[in-house]
Amino acid sequence: MTQITKLAQTVSERAKADPTESWTAKLLAKGPEKCAEKFGEEAVEAIIAAVKNDREELICESADVLFHLLVMLEARGVTLAEVEAELARREGTSGIAEKAAR
Repeated sequence: MTQITKLAQTVSERAKADPTESWTAKLLAKGPEKCAEKFGEEAVEAIIAAVKNDREELICESADVLFHLLVMLEARGVTLAEVEAELARREGTSGIAEKAAR
């Protein structure tokens, strides 16, 4: 099991927790819009780290991005397995061709 799969399971489990005891549950209790906003904030922080060529900060912010992506997906009832299936569907297709097909 990959780390991201483990993290997705943890997010799913903590979604059912008491919001006073779990950051994940607290964030989810604020609604999907807040979850999306937090994901966006973390993405911007990762972008800034990349632009600054701060490798260690980029690693940390990327972990935050992945966590908050999973929280955002949970907030909308989308599973990591569904995202993985979409990635598998696209495998072997040129990014240019895939984008043109949309």
